[in-house]
Amino acid sequence: MKIRLGYVSMAIDLKDCSPSKTVSYTQYKKIDDKEVKLYKLNKITEENLTNIKRILLYNAAHDIKVYRITSKIVPLVTHPDVIDWDYITPFKKLYNNINKIIKDNNFRVSAHPDHFTIISSPREDVVKSSIKDLVYHNNIMDAMGLDTDCGKLVLHIGGKYKSKKKTLQRFEKAYNNLDDSLKNRLILENDDKTYNMIDVLTLCEKIKAPMVFDIHHHWCNNNDEDIENYLERIFSTWDDQKLIPKIHISSPKSDKKFRAHADNIDFESFYSFIKKAKSIDRDFDIMIEAKNKNMALFNLMKEIKNHNEFKVLDQASFEF
Repeated sequence: MKIRLGYVSMAIDLKDCSPSKTVSYTQYKKIDDKEVKLYKLNKITEENLTNIKRILLYNAAHDIKVYRITSKIVPLVTHPDVIDWDYITPFKKLYNNINKIIKDNNFRVSAHPDHFTIISSPREDVVKSSIKDLVYHNNIMDAMGLDTDCGKLVLHIGGKYKSKKKTLQRFEKAYNNLDDSLKNRLILENDDKTYNMIDVLTLCEKIKAPMVFDIHHHWCNNNDEDIENYLERIFSTWDDQKLIPKIHISSPKSDKKFRAHADNIDFESFYSFIKKAKSIDRDFDIMIEAKNKNMALFNLMKEIKNHNEFKVLDQASFEF
């Protein structure tokens, strides 16, 4: 069983390399000249794309093949009162450079639209703005040369809105009405409060969408199910996909702040899960969601190296 580790957004030991630089709407409104507004948006976008390129080169040097890009590459991109502008064409060279790095290194690159992207909402305006956000992410993925088989978007079901049953029905209807270019990018994740592993797995099997299993969310939101009894079904939602299954892993910050992410990954909990996954014995990828970002990955690999059951393959992958 081969497993690759990845991390989210930012390599914290790279100096001045945030890929999420932005301008607030308040600051934007203070700019009167339209050309100056456009210059500001272009400048920040170029800086963010340049930093993504730097991070990808860093990942290549450290054998990190699994990476989640930030959703905030383009500042204020879905804000209704910001000028409509082309955030693709002026940066074609940068997008092409990023595409080459991804392809040359066989990277798995994903994104996770934020919690405001809710296609299950009973409010039509929220659904409309959510689809607008998905279109933005799709445009970025296309520009990076990531087709719908490779560039995936992680999405939650949303809130309860008085009825989980009706919300799940709205999600299914909204999902089925999406253009294939959006629908085929989506992978669904269980959350830490409302839609648990069974809810999301059942929906994924129904609409034939891949499921991303989040271990930490399962600890927060479950009905005492044994993960081991469901992993095969979860991984099977990826059977028709080009990519292998992926899961998310994080550790609770504390007993009091159980839902919050810790700086690093607790090895014992990680090890316990890996032993359960071995019963399926299928390759999969792990996205680490920890405050220490890439350093949490390296810290976990240090612990892995100390256990004989793990065979280290490179700086960010192993066999078990």
